[in-house]
Amino acid sequence: MPLTQDADLRTLLQETRVIALVGASDRPDRPSYRVKRTLQEHGYRVIPVNPQITGEHVHGEFVFRDLSQIGESIDLVDIFRNSAAAGEAVDEAIAVGAKAVWLQLGVINEAAAERAEAAGLKVVMDRCPAIELPRLEIAPIA
Repeated sequence: MPLTQDADLRTLLQETRVIALVGASDRPDRPSYRVKRTLQEHGYRVIPVNPQITGEHVHGEFVFRDLSQIGESIDLVDIFRNSAAAGEAVDEAIAVGAKAVWLQLGVINEAAAERAEAAGLKVVMDRCPAIELPRLEIAPIA
């Protein structure tokens, strides 16, 4: 079952250090752009992933084509894709050994969540970490 209890969400966010943001945008009017900045300001390293802007930089971080290009340990994959496309990102997260997947507000894919959980990943669906951080009163990472 996806994580829904405040204590579980708090633990996940407190244990996370490196986030890969799938569907990152270089456009300030896009939610993923603002969420990336918020997460960075909270102390997380946020690695943007978007095949359409690969090689560019967003908020000082190189944009990768896909998760397999990153080549370092990923604690959490934050997915800004529609519900149908989220499954592919979840499968990539499983393949690279991420510890958790977080499907953004409005993104619900039960089959992908089941695959992730079966592979040992923690799963959050239909929530935004940038909203949960202040709601759960999680202090910025030092």
